[in-house]
Amino acid sequence: MKRIVLLSDTHGYVDDAMLKYLKDCDEIWHAGDIGVPEVSEQLEQITTYRAVWGNIDGHVLRTMHPEYMRFACEGVDVFMTHIGGYPGKYTKRMREYLQKTVPQLYICGHSHILKVMRDKKLGLMHFNPGAAGLHGFHKMRTMLRFTCHEGKIDNLEVIELGLKGKGGKNLI
Repeated sequence: MKRIVLLSDTHGYVDDAMLKYLKDCDEIWHAGDIGVPEVSEQLEQITTYRAVWGNIDGHVLRTMHPEYMRFACEGVDVFMTHIGGYPGKYTKRMREYLQKTVPQLYICGHSHILKVMRDKKLGLMHFNPGAAGLHGFHKMRTMLRFTCHEGKIDNLEVIELGLKGKGGKNLI
């Protein structure tokens, strides 16, 4: 069993509120808009770290991370990208990809809107962890925590990190 923390849209921001949860997991997954390479470098020091680049990420982060990734975690088939939409509102490129091959868990960020929903038509779960950073229109900073075990996703929790204007000290 692996305990996962999923975050997105840090936009160069890491603080103690985030680290409190990140240090207590087996893997950290970042769904893009990392912001600066130092965020990835810091998160890589904590535990296994998987990340995709987002639309604000520059050349260095785009060389460090792929645009999308497909991997297995404890028997769960995962696809992660930054921009892809959500069930019923996929981007054209994501819709075409999902028509060819369907993961069990489809993850994206970008919208800054926390979403956990099932695509009944395709039979997949969609997670968007919202935004953990300070930039954007979201009010509450959020992440997701869950476990992957024997091909199942369990113990899903929404982590509220506080209002974006009330963040702690930026550690990056």
